[in-house]
Amino acid sequence: MGRTHREGRERRRWWARPLRWWHTAAFATGVLCAPFGFAGNQKEEALADSVRLALSNAILDARPPKPAFTNPADQQRYDAWVAQMSDRLKRKLPDELHRREFLETVWYESRRAGLEPSLVLGLIQVESAYRKYAVSMVGARGYMQVMPFWTNVIGDSDRRKLFNMQTNLRYGCAILRMYVDMEGGNLFLALGRYNGSRGRPEYPNAVLKAWNNWR
Repeated sequence: MGRTHREGRERRRWWARPLRWWHTAAFATGVLCAPFGFAGNQKEEALADSVRLALSNAILDARPPKPAFTNPADQQRYDAWVAQMSDRLKRKLPDELHRREFLETVWYESRRAGLEPSLVLGLIQVESAYRKYAVSMVGARGYMQVMPFWTNVIGDSDRRKLFNMQTNLRYGCAILRMYVDMEGGNLFLALGRYNGSRGRPEYPNAVLKAWNNWR
């Protein structure tokens, strides 16, 4: 078996790993109502070469996020989801074409990373309030408030691309997925790591509350 083929199998195993949702005590007992303003401050960490390779490959292949279904029932469920989410996002994203493109991309990148689209919508709500060009005080960018150093670690060092919708969502979903795996499936701790506040409850509680509202 060639090296490239082995790496491909490893990437698929890592990326296809099912996400285990852990119910934390903080979520089970009710979460705090937190305002916007938790924009990410992800920490640059030492990554194993295998993780860096998996992340690097995860952000490649930027095909248009147009889902194709062989099962009509799956198509109907997807269409119903887009219609419902679109109606709820009208005030935040008034342009219908842009709103549909945003939802298609959220759905595609979330599912590609093994995350629930409603979780990603909740995270975006907390991180940027759906503002494409949001920049935090520490320099995090875009919908999912990705720190620019990630473009050096796993990308092509072009920080401007973090304002591209699909690029930003792909980075954000890939990074969150990596943190979930690093935390053994514990979403509460993974969200804290995503925000650079691991161990503190404010940010995970805010995202979990927003996720619950979008489910």
